[in-house]
Amino acid sequence: MPDRLVPAQAGGDEGEGQWLPLCNSRDLVDGGLAASFDVVYGGQTCRAFAVRHDGQVHAYLNRCTHVAMEMDWQPDRFFDESGRWLLCATHGAHYDPATGACRGGPCKGPLVKIGTAEFDGVVHWRSQYLIKPALF
Repeated sequence: MPDRLVPAQAGGDEGEGQWLPLCNSRDLVDGGLAASFDVVYGGQTCRAFAVRHDGQVHAYLNRCTHVAMEMDWQPDRFFDESGRWLLCATHGAHYDPATGACRGGPCKGPLVKIGTAEFDGVVHWRSQYLIKPALF
């Protein structure tokens, strides 16, 4: 991981390619609570989350691929008891925390991944073509 992030290229839609601060790095522990945040995905405001797994931060839309519902069984709780899988509380789909790939249950594909980076003790997420910061 570089010490500094490369600024986004000029051009594109407003909000695309921006690195946005999310939380302090120390707030995310392996297999622990997530840091949730709001995004606009395909024109709809929805939740997203970041977790730490095997020392790396990964972020996804909080939307199960089986049924488009939020996955956490309690606020910011996505991991199973072992800390190995991200679980959907509704129907039991489970996903690989590092890739978002479906690993069992009724999921219909991988979770929608959101780019992340850490520097200067802060976790950042990156806006994309279909995933923009939610402005309130």
